[in-house]
Amino acid sequence: MSYAELHALSNFTFLRGASHPEELVETAAALGYDALAITDECTMSGIVRAHTAAKEHGLKLIVGSELRLRSGRKLVALAQDRHGYAALCELITRARRAAEKGSYELTRHAFEDGLPGCLVLWVPDGSYALDVEDHWIRETFRDRLWIAVELLADGRQREKLARLVEEGRRLKLPLVACGDVHMHTRARRIVQDTLTAIRHAVTVDNAGFALYPNGERHLRSLDVLQHVYPQALLEETLHIARRIDFSLDELRYEYPDEIVPSGETPASYLRRLTEEGMRKRWPDGVPRKVVDLVEHELALIADLGYEPYFLTVYDIVAYARSQDILCQGRGSAANSAVCYCLGITEVDPGRMAMLVERFISKERNEPPDIDVDFEHERREEVIQYIYRKYGRERAALAATIITYRPRSALRDVGKALGLSDLQVSRLARSMQWWDGQRIDDSRVLEAGLDPDSPIVKRLLYLVREILGFPRHLSQHVGGFVISNGPLSELVPVENAAMPDRTVIQWEKTDLEDLGLLKVDVLGLGMLTAIRRSFELLHEFDGRELTLATVPAEDPLVYDMICEGDTMGVFQIESRAQMAMLPRLRPRCYYDLVIEVAIIRPGPIQGDMVHPYLRRRNGEEAVDYPSDDVKGVLQRTLGVPIFQEQVMQLAVVAAGFTPGEADRLRRAMAAWKRRGGLGPFEEKLIRGMRERGYEEEFARQIFRQIEGFGEYGFPESHSASFALLVYVSSWLKRHEPAAFTAALLNSQPMGFYSASQLTRDARRHGVEVRTVDVNRSDWDCTLEAGEDGAAVMRLGLRMVKGLSEDSGRLIVERRHADGYRGIQQLVEEVGLDRRELGVLASAGALEVLEGHRHRARWAVAGVEEPTPLLTSMDRYEATPLLRKPTEGQDIVADYQSLGLTLGRHPVQLLRHRLDRYRYLQAERLPGLANGAAIGVAGIVITKQRPGTASGVIFVTLEDETGYVNLVVWAQVAEQYRAALLNSKLMGVQGEVQIEGDVIHVIAKRLVDHSEMLGNLVVTSRDFR
Repeated sequence: MSYAELHALSNFTFLRGASHPEELVETAAALGYDALAITDECTMSGIVRAHTAAKEHGLKLIVGSELRLRSGRKLVALAQDRHGYAALCELITRARRAAEKGSYELTRHAFEDGLPGCLVLWVPDGSYALDVEDHWIRETFRDRLWIAVELLADGRQREKLARLVEEGRRLKLPLVACGDVHMHTRARRIVQDTLTAIRHAVTVDNAGFALYPNGERHLRSLDVLQHVYPQALLEETLHIARRIDFSLDELRYEYPDEIVPSGETPASYLRRLTEEGMRKRWPDGVPRKVVDLVEHELALIADLGYEPYFLTVYDIVAYARSQDILCQGRGSAANSAVCYCLGITEVDPGRMAMLVERFISKERNEPPDIDVDFEHERREEVIQYIYRKYGRERAALAATIITYRPRSALRDVGKALGLSDLQVSRLARSMQWWDGQRIDDSRVLEAGLDPDSPIVKRLLYLVREILGFPRHLSQHVGGFVISNGPLSELVPVENAAMPDRTVIQWEKTDLEDLGLLKVDVLGLGMLTAIRRSFELLHEFDGRELTLATVPAEDPLVYDMICEGDTMGVFQIESRAQMAMLPRLRPRCYYDLVIEVAIIRPGPIQGDMVHPYLRRRNGEEAVDYPSDDVKGVLQRTLGVPIFQEQVMQLAVVAAGFTPGEADRLRRAMAAWKRRGGLGPFEEKLIRGMRERGYEEEFARQIFRQIEGFGEYGFPESHSASFALLVYVSSWLKRHEPAAFTAALLNSQPMGFYSASQLTRDARRHGVEVRTVDVNRSDWDCTLEAGEDGAAVMRLGLRMVKGLSEDSGRLIVERRHADGYRGIQQLVEEVGLDRRELGVLASAGALEVLEGHRHRARWAVAGVEEPTPLLTSMDRYEATPLLRKPTEGQDIVADYQSLGLTLGRHPVQLLRHRLDRYRYLQAERLPGLANGAAIGVAGIVITKQRPGTASGVIFVTLEDETGYVNLVVWAQVAEQYRAALLNSKLMGVQGEVQIEGDVIHVIAKRLVDHSEMLGNLVVTSRDFR
C-alpha cells in the first residue's frame, strides 16, 4: 500500500503552514509516500525549494495551489502538464494583480477557460454539498474533478464520509483521500496554533474556533491512513498522481527578441556592436591581443546561445547612458572584453591581465552573470524603462522572502501568548543588532521577565521554532526577469507594495536553482556621488572626467590608501578595511581587487587573511601542494581568496566534475538557509586525500567554502568594485572639496555621517563655508577660495526641516545681490514661519540678522502679505539680543545641520574629561604597545561583523582624531548599557599597536552622555 498526499500547505502559505517545504518533502519520502503535492494558497513561492528537495529525496512532487473563491468555496488545482502549470500561474497572477499586495481576489469568472491542463479537487465545507449556484464547478471541470475527503479525527468522520459518498453518487464525482496538511509532524501543532493567532491578531487563548481542534493536519504514516480511509480513496490518490506528468525542470527561459533590429540575428548584431565599441575604445587601432580575446569570447557566447542576454543588458545600459545615468557592470561576464566594448563596464581587460577564468565557462555550464549598478537616486528611471519596453506581462522584479528574526518573532509570538504591549516592547528592545539569532536568559531578565516562568519558556521555544519562517513577500533590490512571452506562464506575478512595481513569486536563489536568468538592476550610492563629483568639477573649472578617463595608477592615491585614510571612499572605508590597508599596502589595481575581497567571511573564517599577509610581506614562503593548485592560486600567493578559486580547487584538487562544482557553488549560497554542505564536505576531503593532499589543507578549503556560504565574494565582482574604489580614492586625494560635497549631496550612504565627512574634509585642508540663504544652492557646491582653489559651500539641503521645493525656490528667486531681509523671503518665496524658523536655527539667516538670536526674533515678527498690502516690509529698531555662546551655537548646529563648523564638542568638554585622565586620540601613536590608558570621545560607529566571534568594533571621535575600540563579547555584556546608550563614551583599556594600526582593547566602558547636555549626536551601527 502507498499514498500520494494531494493537499499540503507549507509555511509559504504565510501564517498558516507550520513547516518548511523541505521538511514536508523529507518526511513524505521517509514515510514511503509515492508523491506529494505542495498546494500553497494562491502562490508558488515555496515550490522551487520543494522541487529541489524532492529531487534530492527521489520523491515525485506535484505542483498545485489551494484557491478560495470570494463565495467561500475552496478548490485545489494540480498542474497536470506544462500547459496546466502555465494556466495555473496565469490564474494566480490575475487573482493577485486584482487585489492589494498580500491578498487575492477570485470569482467563478476566473475559471471560464476551464483551467486547462489542471486536475481539480473540490474541498467541501461544513455543508458537504455543492449549492445549485456552485454547480458550475462540476460543469467546468467535468472529468478532471474530484471530491476531497479529509478525515481529521474531529468526531464526525463517519458522518462526513457517508455524506460525501452520497454527494459523489449524486454528482457522479469520484472521491479521493486528502490530508489538508499544514505541518510535517504533529509536534508543530503548537507552532501552527500560534501562527493562526498571529494571523487573526488575537491571543491563542481567544482564538476559539479559528484554531484546529487537534494536530491531525500533519503527514500521517501509511498504517494510520489505512485505518482512517477506505482503500479505494487511498488508491485514487495514486491514480491522480499517475495522471500528472509535470516537473519544474521542464521550464525553459526565452529571451526577448525585439532587442535585435530587423534583418539581423542576435549573433550578427552583437558582433556589430562589439566591433563598433572596439573602435571607440582603441581609436588608434585595436591590439591583436584584444581582437583575439574578443573573437574567443564571441565564439563562446555563440556556442552557448547567450547573445540575447548580452544584448538585453546592453539595451538597458544604453538607455541609462542616453539619460546621463552613471552605471557600471559587474560579474563574471561583465568583466569580459565584449562587455568592455559594449560599454557595460569600464574595467579595461588590460588592467586585469592577472584575472583568469573571469568569463562565462562552457566547461562548468554556468549562465552569464552581469549585475549593473546605477546611481541609486535614478535607478527607478531605469526600472520604469524596462517596464515600458517589455510591459508588465513580460518583466517583473524577483521576490525577497521576509523571514522572522528575533525581534519580529518576539513581538508577534509575545502578543499571541497574551503578554502586554509593554512586556513585548521591552523584550524586543532587549535584542540588539549584534545579538544575531541568539536569545538567551540575560535578555529576558533585562526586559524584566522571569526566564523560568512557564509562559516565558513557551515564548522562547516558539520564537526559536519560527525563526527563519517566511513572513511575507517583498521585492528584490533589483533582480529583473524579462521574458519573450508572458512571464505569468513561467511564474506567478503579483503587485509590490511600491506603486508601479510588480514582482514574481520566486527569489533569486529559486531562479538560480531552476537555471533561469535574470538581470540585476541595482542602485549604488557611490555612483551617484562620483557622477556628482564629476559635475561639480565641470561646473567649477570645465574639466570633463569619466570613470574611464580618471588618471590610472596614481602613486599619490595609493599612498593615501596605504595610510588607511579612506573615510568616505567606496568599499574600503569600514573599520576592518582601514585596519587592513596599512598591512596589505595596495600599490596597484589588482591589489585593490584583493583588498575588496579579503575582508569577507570566506577568507576570514577560512583563516586565509594572515597567511596571505605573511606571504605578501615575505615572512612566509609561498608554496603549492601541486602544479594544479599553483595554477589556481598563484595570483593570490597560494591562498584562496575568491569564490571562483574555491570552485576551481574542487575540480583540480578534489576531482569534482564541472557539474558538481556548479552544484557546490549553489549549495555555498544556500547552505545556511537549508543545509546541504555535508555531502560536499565528505566528497571534497576524500577527493583531496586520494590525490595526495594533506587533510588539514583539505579541511581549510572546506572552512573557506563555509565562509563563502554566508557571503562569497567573486573575483569578477571585486574587479568591478575595485575600479570604483580607485576612482573614489582619486577624487578624495585630488579633489576633496568636490568629493565631500558630492557625498553630502548623495546622503544617506556609507559608514559615516555628514559631521564626520565634513570634519575629515577640513582635516585635509578643505575650507568649508556655512549655509547661507544668500549664497547656498540647494546642493552643496564649490566656490573659489582666495587662492582660486575649490572650497565647499554647504547647501540648503543640510537644513533639517526645510523642504526641497522651498529650498530650490529660495535659490530660483534670489536676486543677484541676495535677499535684503527676512520679510522679503516671505513675500518672494512664500516661506511660512516654520521654515523660516529652521533656517534661523541653522544659522542660514545670519547674513541678514547678524546671529541666531536676532534671526529668531525677526522670524517671530514676520507678517504674511495681504491682497491690499503686498509688501509688509517696515523698519524696526534692532533689539539688543546677546549673541549665542559657542556652546549654544554648536548645539544648534548639530540640531539643525547634523554638524558644526565650530570647535569639536569634545574640545569644549576637555577640561572635564581631563579629570578622568583621558588621553587625546593624537597621543596614541606615541604610546608603547600594551600601555594601560583611558580615552573618551563621541561614538560615531559601532559594528559587529558576523565573523568576529562576538567582538564589537566602536569608533570614537575627539577634537584631535579617532580612536578605534575593540570590545570583546564579555566586556560588551558586562557594560551593555553603556555600549548601547553612550553618545559620549569613556573607555579604560589597553593599547594594541601592530605596525601603523592602533586599537584600544576596552576593559571598562563609561557613559558620559550627560556632559553633552542638549547636544544631539548619533552613531551609525552596522552588522
